[in-house]
Amino acid sequence: MIDYSTNMNSILPLRDVVFNTLRQAILTGELKPGERLLEIHLADKLGVSRTPVREAIRQLEQEGLVVMMPRKGAQVAHITEKSMSDVLEIRLALDEFAAELACQRITDSEINDLTDACTNFEKAVSDGDIRGITTADVDFHDIIFKACRNPRLSQIVNNLAEQMYRYRFEYIKDASGWQSLITEHRMITDAIVKRDVEMAKSAIHVHIKNQENSILRLIRNDHSNLE
Repeated sequence: MIDYSTNMNSILPLRDVVFNTLRQAILTGELKPGERLLEIHLADKLGVSRTPVREAIRQLEQEGLVVMMPRKGAQVAHITEKSMSDVLEIRLALDEFAAELACQRITDSEINDLTDACTNFEKAVSDGDIRGITTADVDFHDIIFKACRNPRLSQIVNNLAEQMYRYRFEYIKDASGWQSLITEHRMITDAIVKRDVEMAKSAIHVHIKNQENSILRLIRNDHSNLE
């Protein structure tokens, strides 16, 4: 259930608070693909007028998270094969490059952080907390990007981060892939600790491609259920 009270006392403009609340609900799957966004209903739940809700929906449409359907109005956009492929294609290139730089530049302290992050991910999996697993996954990869010592690269990654979050969340919801994720994280960690560039890039490639294949199956299953 969406926490509609989230950030309602924030110092941000009301339209931004509404936008962030709805955006987070979409990215985490609380508002599901195809679900209609009724202005009156959302305004009532959020305790605001329809104006900031309308503005938020317009912003979400510009980001591709919402689509306007004839005679139906606004609804949460479905994850399409093309949009997923576009995002993960970029992520694959960035992560492989980051793995190469990390092997060259990571400090002993950051190696300890990466090892701890790998362990924390495994603990989150054992707890079965989807959001915790997703956060631990983000933390793991963030350490690798930080180790690159390349602010421009980090900036590009941050611009894509929230778009990636939606696909990552969908992938992680599938519990059948959790053990594979643990294995992949261990392989990535081991390669970077050894500063083996080719091994690290290969482990990253497998990691991203497995994610792409898993999400592709979910998308196709979703489409078949709609038929």
